[in-house]
Amino acid sequence: MVVTLTAAAASVGLLAAALAFGWLGPDVGRGGSFCEEALDAVVKQPANTFSNLGFVVAGLAIAAHVARRGAGTMSASLGTAYAVLVVLLGPGSAAMHASESALGGHLDLYSMYLLASFVLSYAAARLLALPAAGFAGLFVVALGVCTVAEFVSADVPVVMTVGNAVFGVMLLAALGLEALSRRRTTRLDLRWGLASVATLVVAFAIWNTGKDGGVLCDPGSWLQPHAVWHVLDAVAAWLLFRYYASGGGGSDGDG
Repeated sequence: MVVTLTAAAASVGLLAAALAFGWLGPDVGRGGSFCEEALDAVVKQPANTFSNLGFVVAGLAIAAHVARRGAGTMSASLGTAYAVLVVLLGPGSAAMHASESALGGHLDLYSMYLLASFVLSYAAARLLALPAAGFAGLFVVALGVCTVAEFVSADVPVVMTVGNAVFGVMLLAALGLEALSRRRTTRLDLRWGLASVATLVVAFAIWNTGKDGGVLCDPGSWLQPHAVWHVLDAVAAWLLFRYYASGGGGSDGDG
């Protein structure tokens, strides 16, 4: 729990300092297509920014579970790593919505890439019965693919960017690997996994209808569809962990 709390405090504190001192750079409209009207303030999109606290809460809840009850199929160290990555989704996404800067946009995507790379690599490592070094190697390769995609400039239907497309493909690939894994073992409680997928599907639908010009878009509203997307994604990350933790084999740790 100490590790995740430290990561949460440090990342949120650094974001606050970056916004206060302008470290993220000028407003270039990054993330401005997600409906909410930008304010002339330190935090330009309040709803889309502060809704990211859901990821911090989810990550801390995961760490608490690891500390008290273990992480199921994961080792305690992997459970803690997952908790930290979920936490970092919050400040990463908030950096973009609060500043609308180019650097904030990169932080937003890399926080997504880190989690997607973890989920895909963990699914592959379990399916192939790889050791920790194998998981680490897959993670580095997946993150490298994401890095290349981040700097490919092209419009992609529905998901907008190549980076978003790669993120989505990696999650779908992880889902496929999890399905293959279930042919070998049924120890994990499928209900948690299905709940996570269902939550993501609803979140994605809201994400699409909540962009500029979407049927749910109201730029001046404090209830923003994209903010709901953040909260639902945080819930999905928690449900995915519960899926991992529903099997035996993990060991207790401090989180």
